[in-house]
Amino acid sequence: MSKYIFETRMEVRDYECDIEGIVNNANYLHYTEHTRHRFLKHAGLSFARMHEKGVDAVVARMNLAFKTPLRCDDEFISRMGLRKEGVRYIFTHDIYRANDEQLCFHATVELVCLINGRLGNSADYDRAFAPFIAQETPK
Repeated sequence: MSKYIFETRMEVRDYECDIEGIVNNANYLHYTEHTRHRFLKHAGLSFARMHEKGVDAVVARMNLAFKTPLRCDDEFISRMGLRKEGVRYIFTHDIYRANDEQLCFHATVELVCLINGRLGNSADYDRAFAPFIAQETPK
């Protein structure tokens, strides 16, 4: 079974690169966020509609590893995994350069839900994510 549950392709745009000609580090966070939002739509939820219901998924923690730089016009594949621990949804993100499958970036992003401003579990998110979260086998 693959550790990835979703992927999307994107292309580096010239304005995302710094003076060294490589993608500025902050843009990788945009790529991972865009991947999560596309996944949310794929899972049948709207980030905006959830906010209107008073449910906000917010980033609580990130761990980032920059491996091989992307450059202008590179096409890349953003692949994502997901698990849940307590109230945290833990997303793993791996970004690969499309032409050679070279790992460029790895991140672990922890999200929590605020329901009307209070930390809690969202039945909507749990229901939408259930088919994608690998169930641990009991010991």
